[in-house]
Amino acid sequence: MNDIVFPPAALEPLTRERARAARPVTAGILVSGRGSNMEALLRAVAAGCLSAHVAVVVSDNPEAPALGKARRYGVETVVADRRAYPDRTAQEGAVASALMVRGVELVLLAGYMRLLRGPLLAAYPGRILNIHPALLPAFPGLHAQRQALDHGAKVAGCTVHFVDAGTDMGPIVLQAAVPVLEDDTEETLAARILVAEHRLYPAAVQLYAEGRLVLEGRRVRILPPPRDRSSRPD
Repeated sequence: MNDIVFPPAALEPLTRERARAARPVTAGILVSGRGSNMEALLRAVAAGCLSAHVAVVVSDNPEAPALGKARRYGVETVVADRRAYPDRTAQEGAVASALMVRGVELVLLAGYMRLLRGPLLAAYPGRILNIHPALLPAFPGLHAQRQALDHGAKVAGCTVHFVDAGTDMGPIVLQAAVPVLEDDTEETLAARILVAEHRLYPAAVQLYAEGRLVLEGRRVRILPPPRDRSSRPD
């Protein structure tokens, strides 16, 4: 069964022509695990269908499978092992420094399992995106798919949102709804939601690169596409 995406702007095809029309945004991706959403983004970039240059992939976990995947795409990787720093602020400061020295403009969380509290939020206000496997504000935090099943939800899904100091509480950019089937387990539901995630995250990044995401308090307004697909305003 197909997912349903909101708003319809996310359904605009990611094409090479569209990607060429916008100035590529320099992005950094933060990961902690396998990095399937990271890989979806890197595939779109490699195909020439996403206006982005991924300058670095940073992980707090030196054993993260995502690091090897990133290197296979020719992307530089950096490890900021949480165990090597005295506290969260020091570790996050190291991550922020790794991003800034590489000219990163947009930070993309892709299964990064640490809450952001200080240096990164200060360095990149309104420039950090995350994807969460639920229709926020419902089911924030860990095990969102299990939460949906435990609550008897008939519809689940995923959300791309800007990151703030809350847990999955930032302004919502895009959402995709996925039906919950009668025989769903946490694993089967998660697998179907993941398919939607891999479509939704590149779509949100492309909208950002095109300068079409406008933060207005807790709301995100999506501007219509430019008639001439001109470059993202500086």
